[in-house]
Amino acid sequence: MADSGRVKIDSPSSSPGPGRKKAQQSPGSKARYSVNAPGHCFRKVTLTKPTFCHHCSDFIWGIVGFVCEVCNFMSHEKCLKHVRTVCSCMAPTQVRVPVAHCFGPAGQKKRFCCVCRKHLEGSSALRCEVCELHVHSDCAPFSVSDCRFSHQDGGQDIDTYQHHWREGNMSSGARCELCRRTCSSSDVLAGMRCEWCGVTAHASCYIIMSPECTMGRLRNMILHPSCVWICSRNFSKMHCYRISENSQHGEMDNLDDVDTQSPVTSKETQSTGSPDTGTKLAKNDIMANGDHTCTQSNLPSFGLGKQTLKVFDGDDAAKRNQFRLVSIPRIIKNEEVVEAALRAFYIPDEPQDYELKSSSQQGLFTDDIINRNGTPDNKPVFKDTVSDPLVLRAKPKETEVVKIYPSWHKVGVAYISVTAGKSSMVDSVIKEVLPQLGKENKNPADFNLVEVFMSSKQVQRQVLSGQELLLDKLLEIRKTSLRQMNQTRFYIEESRNRMVQVNLILGGFPTQLDKEEYAPLLSEHLAVKSHLATITHVYDGQGRWCMLQNRPLAVSMGHNLAYRQRSVKESPCSAHTRSELPVVLSRPQHAHWLTRFNALNAFIMLLLQCVGAVVLQISCFSEAERIYMLAKDISIGGKPLYSLVIPEIMQSKLEKESCPLLVFVNPKSGGLKGREILYSFRKLLNPHQVFELTSGGPLPGLHTFRDVPHFRILVCGGDGTVGWVLGVLESIRHKIACSEPAISIIPLGTGNDLARVLRWGAGYSGEDPFNILVSVDEAELVKIDRWTILLDAQDMAEDGKENGFLEPPKIVQMNNYFGLGIDAELSLDFHHAREEDPDKFHNKGVYVKVGLQKLSHTRNLHKDIRLQVDRHDVELPSIEGLIFLNIPSWGSGADLWGSDNDSRFRRPSINDGMLEVVGVTGVVHMGQVQSGLRSGIRIAQGSYIRITVTKPIPVQVDGEPWIQSPGHIIISAAGPKVCMLRKSKTKQKKQTGGLKEGRSDSPAPSDAGQ
Repeated sequence: MADSGRVKIDSPSSSPGPGRKKAQQSPGSKARYSVNAPGHCFRKVTLTKPTFCHHCSDFIWGIVGFVCEVCNFMSHEKCLKHVRTVCSCMAPTQVRVPVAHCFGPAGQKKRFCCVCRKHLEGSSALRCEVCELHVHSDCAPFSVSDCRFSHQDGGQDIDTYQHHWREGNMSSGARCELCRRTCSSSDVLAGMRCEWCGVTAHASCYIIMSPECTMGRLRNMILHPSCVWICSRNFSKMHCYRISENSQHGEMDNLDDVDTQSPVTSKETQSTGSPDTGTKLAKNDIMANGDHTCTQSNLPSFGLGKQTLKVFDGDDAAKRNQFRLVSIPRIIKNEEVVEAALRAFYIPDEPQDYELKSSSQQGLFTDDIINRNGTPDNKPVFKDTVSDPLVLRAKPKETEVVKIYPSWHKVGVAYISVTAGKSSMVDSVIKEVLPQLGKENKNPADFNLVEVFMSSKQVQRQVLSGQELLLDKLLEIRKTSLRQMNQTRFYIEESRNRMVQVNLILGGFPTQLDKEEYAPLLSEHLAVKSHLATITHVYDGQGRWCMLQNRPLAVSMGHNLAYRQRSVKESPCSAHTRSELPVVLSRPQHAHWLTRFNALNAFIMLLLQCVGAVVLQISCFSEAERIYMLAKDISIGGKPLYSLVIPEIMQSKLEKESCPLLVFVNPKSGGLKGREILYSFRKLLNPHQVFELTSGGPLPGLHTFRDVPHFRILVCGGDGTVGWVLGVLESIRHKIACSEPAISIIPLGTGNDLARVLRWGAGYSGEDPFNILVSVDEAELVKIDRWTILLDAQDMAEDGKENGFLEPPKIVQMNNYFGLGIDAELSLDFHHAREEDPDKFHNKGVYVKVGLQKLSHTRNLHKDIRLQVDRHDVELPSIEGLIFLNIPSWGSGADLWGSDNDSRFRRPSINDGMLEVVGVTGVVHMGQVQSGLRSGIRIAQGSYIRITVTKPIPVQVDGEPWIQSPGHIIISAAGPKVCMLRKSKTKQKKQTGGLKEGRSDSPAPSDAGQ
């Protein structure tokens, strides 16, 4: 591209008018023009490849276009006067409430950088986990804290929420809310979208829309930000939103530092201009910088007629060796060099107010610094190829205009401009500002001036003292970093004693402890100060149901010995089970049982030690931060603790028709799909209502919603994940206001049988997350049976007589099915194969391989077990597997019961209070059932099942297999039915017909093991 002119875009107040040339142009420079748009600096270029306009998204026909030298905004000549999109250098002026971003690795979809507007490629791309900000890693320091404001923290008084606009990266086909024309583009960063209500508009249309946001179609499901309270000081947004910091985030630790750049990637040489970019001057012109003069001889060459400068923006960058490379012509005026350096740091000020000075720090070229920038120890490339580093400095001024922003938003103006001189103190500035904000009757001593640094990763606040000179403060910030000065604001706020209340949930403690017993435990391991921290809630026994719901049993002496759970308070959800399923032990068996119990009790208690949790309310920020960080490094009984910051939902501010959605996502399910769904729901909803199950399980989410009178749950995972959530919900049902929240499913597991029955599909195939949430909102409520299985292992003699207990009884919950024999054996081998090689694991292939290995095996399951249904003995046919069905889906969607009518049995239903008992004759029979050629052998239906097992046998509950010792197995109803959400048929047909992506293979080898 050939440079043929420049267009300077200023604010309307300073614009000399379109088409009017500025005076005193440097020799050889082209004309500059001013048009009405904020911050852009356009130049005319010759196009050498297909290019699209960033304003209208249309193809630029011809060879002439206009590109902004700062942010790479490309435009038609006819569109220049209509451009309303602000330049990246003006982004700090658009921030309404400073909120830091939570950066994570970018996804797989095509996206554009919101800073330099270029396509994101490679592993250096980042995205915010809460909003639609996508940036290059080297552009992240120049983005500002303009993330969504998702909660109240006492710092900002906000009653009316406005649209939160984000440019570009929208779904294809998005239409403008005003003109109804397409406003999205897959070729450039174009169009605007509100990240709360989802409304889309052109850049020239959204500015005339009503600013108030109604939260859109999902307003009843979204947890409104005005209802959420969290004291977030001292905690990053990653901690507040419980976003796990995995190993991929290592490259994001220094996002506030300006990354070292190679010359070819500097902003002045990126794809829009030719190597001759810039203005050539007389051959003997020099660049004067204060006391230092750089002639052409001491500037290194870079390309034909080019030279490269290494520029720092302040003392902090020089100490860190974080610089920008600025490529300029060999012969150039000092003012134009300064202007190029300002553009490299996205600073929108005039070059006359700045100068370049030489850096005298010789320690910048030590081996340590060179290694950190990826160069060999013995090859100091910067000494040979780049001139001495320069520091961009602001020229000292006698007075400066400072913008003071009010911390309250019920004001007609965004800020007040005041002039600060050498003797202007903070107190005098406050007195000058208050009358202009309508606070003339207020005492200035009751207000503070707060310095707010709006970096992309963290918002830093500092209260200025009343006697501090404001002009000296500005000089100090500019000397440290000009980029920091560009991202710094001054707020006036009322000084008041804010209530400090940080809620932390700590998990991994031993169970079976009272509230008073946790206090010395916290004091011993975490040194918790009792006058600063209070235990508000204690949760006992919140482990995964398939592994940790064994309960230690108390032995009571008498004519008959019954083993019961310790108390109603410890396990209220199992009262129905205790009343119906007592385990009676005769006196001669007592001594044998005690021997077995002592050997197993230590193991069972070890399992129980990882499931206790407490909630602390802390009245000191530093103490909360100390406990939060320390708990992550503490283990009790070999089990690590976890700690999470928990928000408080203000029930009084919830709307009456509101029914927020509590989302649980298992990111290990479905490969990368679980992580992408987690990211999508954080964007569409309030991130405080989306919980990652790998961080504390379902308990933190249920505790957060404990006072919400009506809410629903969405579980993203497999059948094992759904069972996990149901188990924890059952155990704390009496502690939450909505005791029976309806549950919907996004299937991410292997079989997903429950999701199939409820019409949520066989697996996640890339549906639009927004459409999924609409389906959840329109789903119908159904009830489903849930069953309790009591496993009572005993030492059985050959004649079937009981010789004593092998282990204490254990209780598990069943939602889908319970199997004994061949199907459980296949599932067990499947789990062993996955544990041996989890990285090279494919669900379907392993199942087929394991099944083929079992073809030659013969078993006589009917000889090893005795079955009793509703207290009637049932004779078993010659079978190898026995399955008890609660839902009409088994083994990834197979209809094991069959659809044939049979007068002996009732038609199965998910809420009829009956189990269907079915048998299979072997692997071949199971394969025929899976293919739809046959059904299982119908044996019985009933609501109370008793099985006697005479030898060890493989069993499975909802895909969780193990070897069960001989003894008794009792299945009965587990109290009240569970409320589930079934997808409506009409919605299902619409989405099935509109899917653009094919259904993927079954993901998530990890979920079936949950």
